[in-house]
Amino acid sequence: MTQSSVREAEPAAEGGSTAAADGREGRGRRRRGPARRGRRALRWTASVLAVLILGTAGAGYLYYRHLNGNIKHDALNLGDAKIAKPTPNAAGQTPMNILLIGSDARDTEENQKLGGARETFGTPARADVQMLLHLSADRSNMSVISMPRDTLVQIPKCTDPDDNEVYPASNGRVATNQSLRRGGPGCTVATWQELTGIHIDHFIMVDFAGVVSMADAVGGVPVCVDANIESRDSEGHGSGLKMKKGTHPVKGEQALQWLRTRYGFEDGSDLARAKAQHMYMSSMVRQLRENATLSNPLKLRRLAEEATDALTVDPGLDNVKKLFALSNELRKVSPKRITMATMPNRYVGVQVEPTEEAEQLFRLVREDIALDGKDRKKPAGEKLSDDPAPPDAEIAVQVQNGTRTDTLGAAQGRATTVTGLLQQEGFAKAVADRAALLSEDRTVVRYPSVDLEGDAQRVAKSLGIPLSSVKQSTEVSGVTLVVGADWREGTAYRAPKKDDKMPEADKALNGADETACMHVDPDFTW
Repeated sequence: MTQSSVREAEPAAEGGSTAAADGREGRGRRRRGPARRGRRALRWTASVLAVLILGTAGAGYLYYRHLNGNIKHDALNLGDAKIAKPTPNAAGQTPMNILLIGSDARDTEENQKLGGARETFGTPARADVQMLLHLSADRSNMSVISMPRDTLVQIPKCTDPDDNEVYPASNGRVATNQSLRRGGPGCTVATWQELTGIHIDHFIMVDFAGVVSMADAVGGVPVCVDANIESRDSEGHGSGLKMKKGTHPVKGEQALQWLRTRYGFEDGSDLARAKAQHMYMSSMVRQLRENATLSNPLKLRRLAEEATDALTVDPGLDNVKKLFALSNELRKVSPKRITMATMPNRYVGVQVEPTEEAEQLFRLVREDIALDGKDRKKPAGEKLSDDPAPPDAEIAVQVQNGTRTDTLGAAQGRATTVTGLLQQEGFAKAVADRAALLSEDRTVVRYPSVDLEGDAQRVAKSLGIPLSSVKQSTEVSGVTLVVGADWREGTAYRAPKKDDKMPEADKALNGADETACMHVDPDFTW
C-alpha cells in the first residue's frame, strides 16, 4: 500500500492570490492543470447550467457514446465530515444542491491562447468561480449563491482517493479559491459543506475554452452596459472588453472578457464581477429557452459537443443520460422563479469574509425556503420520527457548551446547568461534557443515525427546542445537545424568531429581469 503523504497548507496572499503549489500529473480522466497569477481568466459555470436547462431530447442521443467519452469525472467529496441529506417534504420530494465551479487553469493550447500568462502552464488550478445552485424540492424555484473567490474560509483536510495523498486543513483562514488545489473539486465541495452546512449532491466544473465555443453555439448572449466601456487601465490591467453603451450580444472571446471584467464595472471589485456574471447567466438561460435556432440539429449537436468536452463532474453525473435527467429537473423552473445572489460579506483588507447575514442565506437554502419570498408563508411543519423514543430515563444525552462567539467567550457552566435541567425532566443518563467549548449560533440537538432520531426529538421537546434544530450528524456518536449562543443564560430556552427573508444587504437578480444593466466606472469610458 502506498504511504500517504502530507502537504503543508498554502498561505493566502494579498488580494486572494496564492502561493505556487507543487504541480502534479493528472491521473485517470482528470485534466488538472495550470493557473496564472495576478490577472486570472475565468472559467464560467453559467454556460454549464444553461446547457443543462436546454435539455432538448436530441442532445441525449447525438453520438451518445462519443459524448459520454468527452465527460471527465472526479470524486464528489474529499473531506471527512458528512452532512446529512435534507428531509423529503410531505410529497416525498427532496431538494437538490449542485456546486458550479470555474477554474483559472490553462491546460490546453486553446486555453493558453485565451488567457495568456504562459509562464504558469503546468501549475495547479484555482477555483475562481464558485456558485451553489439550489433546486427546490417541489421544483418550483431555484436559488444561485455566488461566493467571491477571495473569501476567507477554513479549508478542511482533504484526501485524494487516487493516491491517498492527504492535504491538511488550512492553517487558519485562506482564500476559498485555493480549495481546488487540494486534491480537486471534491475539496471545494468539502469546503462549501463545512462552511454552509448544506449537503451538496453534485458538482459541475467547466472548461475555460468552453465558454467561448458554447457562447458561439447559442448565437451570442445579450448583455448591457450603461456607458461605453473599455476594461484596460494605464498599466494594462483589465479584461480588454470594449463595448458601446446599450445591450449587445456577446460571444466568443468577448463573452469571456465580459465574465472576466473587474476593472470598469462599478467599484472594480470581485463583487461587481459576480454581478456581471449573474446577468450573463440569466440572459443565457433566457436565450436557450427562447432561441428557436437551437431546434436546428447541427447547432444543437455543436452545443452538445462543446458542452460535454468542457465538463468535469462527479460520478453521479458522469454520462449524458444523467445530465439529461438533471436538465429535465432544472427546466421545470420558470426564469421568474430563479434568484441569483452573492453571499453577504465584508472586507478584511483586500479580501472578504462571510457576515452574519450569510448564515441567514445558508439557512434559507438548508430549509428549502425560496429566496424570492413567494413561498415564505407555507407552513414548514415538523416531521416526527417514525421510531418511537424509549422512556426518558433510558435516553443517554451528552451536553456541550457551544456559547462561544467571535466576540464573546464561552458562558461558564452552561453544559452543567442544562444537564441539570434534563435530569430534572427525568433524563437520568444526561451528562455534561465540560471539556468541549464550541461555537454554535443556535442551540442544536444532534444524533448519529436514524434509530436515535426519536430520542433526539424527545430531548429537544422536553426543553422547548424546535424540531428544526434536531439534526443528523456523523460528528457525534450519540444524542448530543450543544447549548448555543442563543441560550447563554437562564433555565428556559426561547427559540429565536425565524426570519425567512433574504438578507437586505444582498442584492439579488431575478432570472426573468431583462432590464439589468452594468454600471460603468467613469474612469473606464471612451
